[in-house]
Amino acid sequence: MRIRLLLPMLALVAGLGTAVAAPAAAAPGPVTAGDVAAADACYTWGRTLSEGASGDDVRQLQIRVAGYPGYGGVLALDGQFGAGTKAAVTRFQQAYGLGADGIAGAATFAKIYELQDNDCTPVNFTYAELNQCNSDWSGGNVPAATAKANALVSMWKLQAMRHAMGDRPIDVNGGFRSVACNNAVGGATNSRHLYGDAVDLGAGSQGFCGLAKQARNHGFSEILGPGYPGHNDHTHVAHRSSRFWSASSCGI
Repeated sequence: MRIRLLLPMLALVAGLGTAVAAPAAAAPGPVTAGDVAAADACYTWGRTLSEGASGDDVRQLQIRVAGYPGYGGVLALDGQFGAGTKAAVTRFQQAYGLGADGIAGAATFAKIYELQDNDCTPVNFTYAELNQCNSDWSGGNVPAATAKANALVSMWKLQAMRHAMGDRPIDVNGGFRSVACNNAVGGATNSRHLYGDAVDLGAGSQGFCGLAKQARNHGFSEILGPGYPGHNDHTHVAHRSSRFWSASSCGI
């Protein structure tokens, strides 16, 4: 993600060492996808995206704004820029003080580039945090690549949650588990950890209930915390097909 200034820098270097003033350059034309092909080491968007667009670039955007669906919402990662994606982009823009029009253009992408590392994880979370079981994401209830992809989405949701809570660190206690790892810790046979989309959080400075309450705004359809059996010492957030929130000690 650190390659974005390559073209301007090359132009500057090329201009050094010449003593004769060059004639005024013509106004530059519009930036094309080819001009920005090396703009970011993780992923580069080559066009402005707005409602009605579709494609993998839309899906890549949806992953990055998955933590902004609104209270109780879950953003579909379907590559279709509909009303839900526009609303999520708008909330992302509002969260970072950008022009909030729901259109993903240069300013929105620049902020995303700033927030992501070269492996596409958000800057404050890592794959290693989300997988303390093995090195290759294998042995769960889904293929390894699916488990890892699910974990990436969870990280972007956590990044949104972290920002909403004043950018204070969020303590991750664990994520993906293989069947063997899950059995070793006495996990439920249908645990979302086996799918790579569950994360257990430590109290940190926010507290278990603070985390559980905030998670309701960031795309987690499963939230378990104090008051739910076996969850008095952590807050669990995950994705599932239907909503299940239970943390009675927190009023959830």
